[in-house]
Amino acid sequence: MSEAESSWARAATCLRLLLFAPDYLAGAVIRMRAAPDRDAITDALHPLAARKLHTTISDEQLFGGIDLSATLGANQLIENKGMFSARCTALLSMAERCGPELAAKLAHQLDGDRGHCLIALDEGADPEEAAPPALSDRLPFHIAPEGRRPVDWRVVPAGTHARHPQDVTVASDDAMALAALATTFGIDSLRAPLLALRVARTLAAIDDREAVSQTDLETAAGLVYPHRATRVPEEADSPEQSTPPDSSSHDDMSEGSQTKDIPHGDMFVDAVRALLPDDVLARLVPAGTTRALGGKGAGQKRKGNRRGRPLPSRPGRLDGRNRIDLVATLRAAAPWQPIRRRVQPKGSRLLIRPSDIRVKRYEDRSDRVLIFAVDASGSAAVARLNEAKGAVELLLAQAYAARDHVALISFRGTGAELLLPPTRSLVQTKRRLANLPGGGGTPLAMGLQEASVLALQSKSKGLTPTIVALTDGRANIALDGSANRAQATGDAERMAQLLRLQGFQALLIDTGARPQTALSDLSRHAGAQYLALPRADAQALTGAVSAALEV
Repeated sequence: MSEAESSWARAATCLRLLLFAPDYLAGAVIRMRAAPDRDAITDALHPLAARKLHTTISDEQLFGGIDLSATLGANQLIENKGMFSARCTALLSMAERCGPELAAKLAHQLDGDRGHCLIALDEGADPEEAAPPALSDRLPFHIAPEGRRPVDWRVVPAGTHARHPQDVTVASDDAMALAALATTFGIDSLRAPLLALRVARTLAAIDDREAVSQTDLETAAGLVYPHRATRVPEEADSPEQSTPPDSSSHDDMSEGSQTKDIPHGDMFVDAVRALLPDDVLARLVPAGTTRALGGKGAGQKRKGNRRGRPLPSRPGRLDGRNRIDLVATLRAAAPWQPIRRRVQPKGSRLLIRPSDIRVKRYEDRSDRVLIFAVDASGSAAVARLNEAKGAVELLLAQAYAARDHVALISFRGTGAELLLPPTRSLVQTKRRLANLPGGGGTPLAMGLQEASVLALQSKSKGLTPTIVALTDGRANIALDGSANRAQATGDAERMAQLLRLQGFQALLIDTGARPQTALSDLSRHAGAQYLALPRADAQALTGAVSAALEV
C-alpha cells in the first residue's frame, strides 16, 4: 500500500470511529481545501446530521438568550434556544479563520462533556493558517489525507453494539504507556494521552471486547500523536537501547524513566514515528516559544480597531455583541403604543416589538501606520538616513497619543529591505536605527514595491497605511536588478501607479539639492502629495510630514 493510500485508510478509520461514538470522541479537524475529495469525507459524516456553524455566528445563535420583546409582552422571562442548548454536532467551516473569542466559547462547550461533537473544516493554504490550537488540542483526529482518493475508498459503518466505550476496561500500565509515548514525541499536552485512551477504548468497543488490547493502543497512538509531535525521537531514545543515566540532568532521568513504561520498546515508538508528517521538522515550534503574531493570514476582521465617537443608533438585534440604545428603542416604540394596546389590551404597559430595537453604533477608526521608504543610496545616504532616523523617532513619540505605528524601509544597491516592522516601541526603534547601511545605486521602484507590500499586509491586520517616500529622484536600478536608468524610471512610474490603484495615502519628499521635475511627475502617478525639502533636518522633516498628513 502506498503512502497516499495509507493516509486515506487512516482517514477512513477516524471517520468510522467518529460515527460510532461522536459524543465520546468529540470530533475532528479536517484539513483539506474545498474539493470533491473533501466532499466525500463530509458526505461520510452525513449520519451525524451536523449543523453548519460559521465563524461570524452570534452568541444568541450559539447559546440562546432572552427574547426581549416576548418577555416584555408576556411579563415573564422568555428565552430563545441556541445551537448548544441540546446535544448537537457542529460543522465549523473555515476553521482557520476562527478567532480566539469563538474558539474559547467552543472549547468551553467541549470541556463541558455534554456530548457535543465538533467537525472543524480547516482550509488553510499555509502552515501558519490553521485551526486554533484551543480546538485542535481538544479533538483527537487530524484528517489530512495525501494524494487522490482511491477509487474503492469508503467508510465501513461500525454497526450498533450494546457496549459503550466507557464500559471498556483499561489497565493502569496502558494509560502510563500512552503518557510515556507522548513524552517521547515531545507532546506536552495532557489531553493527548487522554484522547488516545478514548480512541483505544472505542476501537475495543467496536469489536465488542471488554478490555483494550496492545493493537488498540498502537492504532490509537498512530491516529492521535503524529500531528501533535514536536520532536522526532532518535534510535537512542528507544527503551531497549537506552542506558540508565548516571551524571545527566534530572530532566533526562525523568524522560528515561518514562520511556521504560512503553510496552514492546522500539516497535511501539517506531509505529508512531513512521506516521509522522514529512515536514514535521520544518514546522515544529521549539518548546517555550510561540508562533509570530499576525501569522494566521485570516484577513481583516474589521475596518477599524478602536472605538470612536458615537453615531446615530440603527435597527438591530440583541445578539450578544451589540449594545441596546434604550432611549432610541423607547422612542421607536412610543408612537405605536395606542394601536398595540387596542390589539393586546391585557398586555403589559409597554409593548415592545423586535422592530423597535435600536443598537448603538460608533465611528470605528483604524490605527495608522506610517511607512517610511528612505533612499539610502549615493553620497548623500548618511545625511538622509540621519534625517530619517530623527524624524521616525520624533513621529513615534507623537504616535503614543495618536496610537499610530511607524515602519522603516531602506532601498539601496540592488534591493529594498524592511529595517523596522510596524511598531510603537521607542526602545526597539532606537535599537534598529542605530546603525543603518548606506551607499550604492537607487532602486526606487523596489522601494515603492516593498512599501506597497507592507501596506497591504498592514491593511489586512486592520491598520490604515500611509506611505512616506524620501528620495532625490535619481532612479537607476530597475526591478530586475539591472543598471538601466530608462527602465528604472519606467518601473518606478508603474509602481507609483500601483500605489494609486491600491488607494493608499502617500507623501513623496524630494530631498535633492534642487526640486526634481521627475519626482513631481512621479507623485502625480502615485496620487501622492509632493514636498521639496532640500537640506531639511529631522525637526523640519517631522513638521512637514505632520502638517501634510495631519498626524
